[in-house]
Amino acid sequence: MSQTWSGRSAASDGIDTEIARVRGLNLDGLHARWRMTFRRATPTNLPRHLLFAMVAYQIQAEAFGDLDSDTIRFLNQIDLAPVKAVLLTQSFAQRKRELLPGSVLNREWGGRNYRVTVLEQGFAWEARSYKSLSEIAKAITGTKWNGPRFFGLRGKKQAEATE
Repeated sequence: MSQTWSGRSAASDGIDTEIARVRGLNLDGLHARWRMTFRRATPTNLPRHLLFAMVAYQIQAEAFGDLDSDTIRFLNQIDLAPVKAVLLTQSFAQRKRELLPGSVLNREWGGRNYRVTVLEQGFAWEARSYKSLSEIAKAITGTKWNGPRFFGLRGKKQAEATE
């Protein structure tokens, strides 16, 4: 694959050009492009911006490859009952949020910034090792906290559901 002077591939430039062309289509043109791309009728209830986004995504997926199998499996399960879909989304997001050693978590509390480093086993804060983020949150605030929630890794409702 040839490279342009900017380091981007010529294929990427061609895809950008094609997406720009699709962006410039009027609604009738976008409907025609949808039928050509997906080989079926255009959904009647989708607004123009979603039609464009879906066609643009498909152009990129055909050129560079589609989603990985775990993501496709997850998306195929979304049409389950709404409660199950929410739980699937939360567990999917939590898996994708695994903390890698060397990551730094920042939190402002009481007008002061706190930085915690993720270790292979535990966490480091102020030259001391801790087993959990909850221990650090308690040391900072003086009260019991859910550590991942304190550091913004979980929302309140998700934390309550998993505590």
